Amino acid sequence: MNETLEEVTEAATEVSKSFFEQTSSIVEWAKSLLTWGNLFKVIGAIVVLAIIFGIYKLILRGIKKIPAEKTTPQRTAILNKIVKYAFYIITIIYVLGLFGIKLSAIWGAAGIAGVAIGFAAQTSVSNLISGLFVITEGALKIGDTIVVDGVTGVVDAINLLSVKVHTFDNQMVRIPNSTIINTNLTNNSYHSVRRLTFSVSVSYDTNMETALEVLSKAPTLCSTVIADPAPAVWFDGFGESSINMTVAVWFEPANFLKTKNDMFVAIKKVLDEANIEIPYNKLDVKVLPNE
Repeated sequence: MNETLEEVTEAATEVSKSFFEQTSSIVEWAKSLLTWGNLFKVIGAIVVLAIIFGIYKLILRGIKKIPAEKTTPQRTAILNKIVKYAFYIITIIYVLGLFGIKLSAIWGAAGIAGVAIGFAAQTSVSNLISGLFVITEGALKIGDTIVVDGVTGVVDAINLLSVKVHTFDNQMVRIPNSTIINTNLTNNSYHSVRRLTFSVSVSYDTNMETALEVLSKAPTLCSTVIADPAPAVWFDGFGESSINMTVAVWFEPANFLKTKNDMFVAIKKVLDEANIEIPYNKLDVKVLPNE
């Protein structure tokens, strides 16, 4: 029993000695760092980081002061992101340099990793490159109503990888930039005015000159139809059971739905007032008497 107690005591003594030796070595190492030279290095690093941060904030303020007529909201957002990422990269590189980490080794590893990631993320790279084209081309901006690959919506955000839109039933749709570049893009808000055409059919009993005159009155009943360019009415041809006509009006893109509804109401109204029939398919049913 005494021998066991002595063994335990010796083991505890050895552990204590080892702990104190390690603690003293850590303290000595900490003391070795607390030198005037290292203190000046820390102060210098803080000053440099403060300068980098100050330059970063000044650049962001400069971007905000760019006149609205010289840029667009999406370009401003992209510039902010580029400056932000550049600030993070420069800061990380500087801090790593302070700890003596060789950047050449990091760049080599980054190059190898970049090749591997590039093969694994070709779609993302394609979207990234396409995003640069989308931003610089200026074919769309935030707030525009666009049609891409069967999707119609209002642009909410233009990012480097995708464009986010909300549809008219308030669904968020993310469209990859490569899709925008590789398919037809229709921007209904690109120009300040837009045109709508309405197909109208009238009976063959109608006087054609009267039909032109009557349908020309319909655009005047719509407050959102603009006078320049002027509305137009023309004949499209002779159908199987009607004379086909077209009414075209111009309006501001924001008034699309109101203009469309008001024009349908106005066309029906002027035709009814002039007693001009809109042909439709009729089915005559004859009941033969029983023999």
